Amino acid sequence: MSEIASVSLAQPLENIADELGRSFSEFGFAVIRDHGIPQDLIARAEELSRAFFALPEEVKRSYHIAGSGGARGYTPFGVERAKDAEIFDLKEFWHIGRTLPEGHEFADYMPDNIWPTELDGFRETFETLFGEFDKAGDKVLRAIAIHLGIDQDWFVDTVRDGNSVMRLLHYPPLPDDAPEGAVRAAEHGDINTITLLLGAEEAGLELRNRQGDWVPVKPPAGALAVNIGDMLDRLTNSKLRSTNHRVVNPVGAAKTRARYSMPFFLHFRPDFVIETLEGCIDPANPHDHPAPISSHDFLMQRLREINLA
Repeated sequence: MSEIASVSLAQPLENIADELGRSFSEFGFAVIRDHGIPQDLIARAEELSRAFFALPEEVKRSYHIAGSGGARGYTPFGVERAKDAEIFDLKEFWHIGRTLPEGHEFADYMPDNIWPTELDGFRETFETLFGEFDKAGDKVLRAIAIHLGIDQDWFVDTVRDGNSVMRLLHYPPLPDDAPEGAVRAAEHGDINTITLLLGAEEAGLELRNRQGDWVPVKPPAGALAVNIGDMLDRLTNSKLRSTNHRVVNPVGAAKTRARYSMPFFLHFRPDFVIETLEGCIDPANPHDHPAPISSHDFLMQRLREINLA
């Protein structure tokens, strides 16, 4: 395989599982078409995201929760930086997590959402979109399970009520006073299980391939770019690869345009123990795989590394 796979989720999963798996093994990425998320919902969410980031700075900052690591609500421009990066990313964002019922067993792991009062329909729209991302993620994980030779529904319980996060991202037009070397999103890997990204058709997203070269990821409008996160990489002993990626700065007239996207970071349950799948252990090197760790402990370890905990 020399190109990132582009598959339709409208097909039987058995027909696309190995094509997806090979792409995730080689590139860590695939493009998913016909994912089932309604286009009118996506359009409404994009409109509300733009409207939020257009609010006055003092209004947006009123939703910043100090000391929370940006887990919910607003994170201002210039806060997050990639692991080992010295310069902050040129972006601001809003985080939405899972809405749990009162007294849920995972309530201690997942803070309550906060919602901007300035925008009608914000909560309803994004809670609906969160649920649709969950459904699309379930289909992708079922295809991955088929490729790995395990039960198709193996992942269902591992991600039930998982600590997933939806991020509304705004990369403003490039500021004249940006620090030298600053980019929209510096090279990084994702922490979670899989990431489903809406909005990647706008140029800028690139992955680093096995040869060390940067390859653009260019899904068609409305499609999802899906990538493997570090948790799934660890579970599969890197059979499915978490690949470093970045969002580079635009050139020419595009420098004056903002960029918006919506990644959904699908996570395991906080109490799920990430322990290498038996079928992903090399019989010739049976002990050459990572030690088991709970997904919550792994998450906190990684958040500290990127200045969010």
